[in-house]
Amino acid sequence: MQSTALKTDTVMPRNDDITAEKCLIAIKDGDRDALSELYSIASASVYSYALSVLRSVHDAEDVLHDCFVNIFTSAGAYTPCGKPFAWIITIAKNLCLMKLRERKRFASGTEADEDWDMAFAEESGLAPEDRLMIRRCMTLLSEEENRIVVLHAVAGFKHREIAEMMELPLMTVISKYRRAIAKLRKSLE
Repeated sequence: MQSTALKTDTVMPRNDDITAEKCLIAIKDGDRDALSELYSIASASVYSYALSVLRSVHDAEDVLHDCFVNIFTSAGAYTPCGKPFAWIITIAKNLCLMKLRERKRFASGTEADEDWDMAFAEESGLAPEDRLMIRRCMTLLSEEENRIVVLHAVAGFKHREIAEMMELPLMTVISKYRRAIAKLRKSLE
């Protein structure tokens, strides 16, 4: 019964996909309110993706801002195809890659661990012990596993959407996700 629900879920477009597509079309026509609506439904996903890649709150916020500026200026290039989040995350991915290249040029050798602490700051409602546990768990995963877990568990993307974003086969994403969850479970035991 559960597998049937998953199968149906992968065929039906999410309400957010439909709304995002309508917003992008309206942004093409210069509707600034549509940009605000798109921001409200897509900003958490863009931020989560950027944070999982960059591991820096400040850089993730910069990418979030730049992503929506790019969306506004590039909306005319968007071709409606039913996958607006893939297009949006592709913009975020390119901005993240630029940020990483920029970091390499100006490498200072400082760690970004304090950025993870900021991401799970006290406003998040997490107890200090929980923040420590999450931080420890994040270090157990490879960057790719970390990104897949954050995109699926935090940002709510489906495995097939993550596969498209990361340009990986679907089965690879699913197996990496399962292995990462198994690692986290084992660590928590």
